Amino acid sequence: MSQTAYLVVAAGLFGIGAAGLLLRKNVLVMFMCVELMLNAVNLTFVSFGRSLDDVGGQVSVFFVLVVAAAEVVVGLGIIVAIMRRRADATADDISMLKG
Repeated sequence: MSQTAYLVVAAGLFGIGAAGLLLRKNVLVMFMCVELMLNAVNLTFVSFGRSLDDVGGQVSVFFVLVVAAAEVVVGLGIIVAIMRRRADATADDISMLKG
């Protein structure tokens, strides 16, 4: 497959993630959309790394995955804290966390 095919798929995934992030109010769905966008960027890094015969793309993917794992830990903690208070919480209810 050519690099163009990978980039088209990555752009599609990023677009779906961005649309979901902007249109949805459910915090968990928004969180999954951010992860989808990060994976689209990872696909782009791997595609360019493969076409340039450079390991730098794969190294960048490793660091993005480390940051995404840290984001999952913090993000899911916040989401669980919000959902424990109200099961039908939306992204606008983040002000409930003020103590």
